[in-house]
Amino acid sequence: MSNASFVFAIIALCFSIAWPPSVAIAEDPSAKSETTGITIGDSMPVFKLPGVDGKSYASSDFDDSKMMLVIFTCNHCPTAQAYEARIKKLHQDYSDRGLALVAITPNHPAAVRLDELGYSDLGDSFEDTQKRAQEAGFEFPYLYDGDTQTIAKAFGAIATPHAFLFDHDRKLRYAGRIDNGEVTPVTKDDLRNAIESLINGTTIESPLTRVFGCSLKWAYKTEDAVNAVKEWNQEPVTLTKLDEAGLKELVRNDTDKYRLINLWATWCGPCIEELPDFVEIHRMYRRRPFEMVTISLDQFADFDVAHERLKEAHASMTNYFSVVHDRDEFAELFDAKWPGPVPYTILIAPGGEIVYRHEDTIDALQVRREIVNRIGRTYAEK
Repeated sequence: MSNASFVFAIIALCFSIAWPPSVAIAEDPSAKSETTGITIGDSMPVFKLPGVDGKSYASSDFDDSKMMLVIFTCNHCPTAQAYEARIKKLHQDYSDRGLALVAITPNHPAAVRLDELGYSDLGDSFEDTQKRAQEAGFEFPYLYDGDTQTIAKAFGAIATPHAFLFDHDRKLRYAGRIDNGEVTPVTKDDLRNAIESLINGTTIESPLTRVFGCSLKWAYKTEDAVNAVKEWNQEPVTLTKLDEAGLKELVRNDTDKYRLINLWATWCGPCIEELPDFVEIHRMYRRRPFEMVTISLDQFADFDVAHERLKEAHASMTNYFSVVHDRDEFAELFDAKWPGPVPYTILIAPGGEIVYRHEDTIDALQVRREIVNRIGRTYAEK
C-alpha cells in the first residue's frame, strides 16, 4: 500500500499510526493511570497467560532462550493478517538460533465492532483465536490477554502487530513494526535486522520504529460496539417484490461485488433461526465488495408477515419477495441445481458464476470464510 493511501485508509477506519511505545500510551484514556509501558533498556514485564493450545505459559518458561520476541497481534486486523506469514517465517528462521517467539492477542472481544471484521471471518475471542491459530498453522505459543489486557498495558502495546525484542538479560532492545512493507515491497526489514544485530553483537540501527496497524480494542470501547448495534437496529428494513426480469438481473450480477443470496420462508423454522447470521454477515462485509440479499418464497398473501419477520431480525440488507408464480420457473432462473427446499444459499461472483451453494442451515463461519477468502483479508485487496 502506498504511504498516502495507507494514511487515509487508517484515518477513515480508525486504525492507528502509532509512535514508539514510550509516547503512544495515551491512546487508551481509560487506562492512563494503569499503563506505563516500556522503552529501550527496560526489563520485560513478567507474564503468565493461557495459550490457545490449552497450556499456560509464563515468561520464565523461556529463560533458557538467548533472545525473546513478543508480538501483539490478533485475528481480525487486515494488517495483522498481512504479517502472519512473516511472523511464521521469523519463527522458522530464528528458533534454532536462540530466539523464543511468543504471540499475544490483546483485544477485548466485546470491544470489536462487527464492521471492524470486514477483512476477517473471525473475531478476537479466545475460541476464535484457537481456530485462527490452527488454520494458520502457528507453531509458536499464541497467548490470550483479551479479558484483562494487563500484559498489553504493561508492555505498552498500542497496535496489532506490535513487536518487542529482548536480549538474553530480557532488556528491551527493539520495539515497533515488523517491517515497512505491509502489502508493498519491503525496503526496511526493521525487526529482522534488529534480531541479526543481537545475534552478531552489533548496534541496532533503529531500536524504535513507528507502528502501523489496527488500534488495540481496549475494554472501554465495548460501549461503542454496543451503541453501534443499537444504531444499526434502527436502520429501515425494506421488502421489494421480485419478478422474473428482476430475478434474471439479480443472478446475472453485473456488479463488482460478490452477492450472497439466501432463499427463505416464514414457515421455515431453520430459516428464521439462521436469519441473525445473515444480518451479522451483512454488517461485517457491506463496506467491502459484497452484498447480502434475501428472497422470501412465501405465499403472496404473506408479504406483510415476511416483512415483519425481517423487521424483527433488523435485516436491513437487500430483501426481496418473489412474485414468480411458477416454482420450477423460479428455480431455472435462480439456480438450476437448487433441489427445491429452503433454506438455500448461494454466493455469486461478479459476472454471475455461482461459486458456493449450500442446502439447509448454513455454518456461519464457513460462509464468512468463503466470502473473505474471495474479497480478501488484507489491504492488498480492497
